[in-house]
Amino acid sequence: MQQQSSKPALLVMDIQNGIVSRFANDGSLLVPIQQAVETARKQKIPVIFVRVGFSEGYPEVSPRNKAFSAISSRGGMTVLDPSTQIHESVKPQADEPVVTKYRVSAFAGSNLEVILRAHQIDTLILCGIATSGVILSTLREAADKDYALTVLSDACLDADPEVHRVLMEKVFPRQADVMTVDEWISKG
Repeated sequence: MQQQSSKPALLVMDIQNGIVSRFANDGSLLVPIQQAVETARKQKIPVIFVRVGFSEGYPEVSPRNKAFSAISSRGGMTVLDPSTQIHESVKPQADEPVVTKYRVSAFAGSNLEVILRAHQIDTLILCGIATSGVILSTLREAADKDYALTVLSDACLDADPEVHRVLMEKVFPRQADVMTVDEWISKG
């Protein structure tokens, strides 16, 4: 069991227009994420939004990167593009940071770790899209950086329900507490 900390932050990852439109056509799928954001705000837990986006001309994208080189060849997903803006359903408040990353993990090429250190955050609560992408990559890197971790299972989405289930039931519990948003709220 992980030691509880008084310095948690909620990471809302890749809940941006271009990703939400591919994974969550049904607006009800975003309700647990909205509940997590509302609860964090009420409990004065910092909410940090993480998005993926690239500079014009895609200087961050290597042709060896299968996923991102496909994006650079078809265009879009630049930092000013509507597809990289945080989805209206969880619109950030003025004092909530929006971190831009250049790879799958929330830490990759972003200022996330600087923000966490500045606020002495040592516990991360993870939610977002996709379980097999940003959640998995961020969880692994955060665990290696010795953050205490909670994953909100119903506030994470993946295109493959079986992959989501295996990660939540078999992989993530080795490094994080896995619980629903309701369980997290009742615990808090």
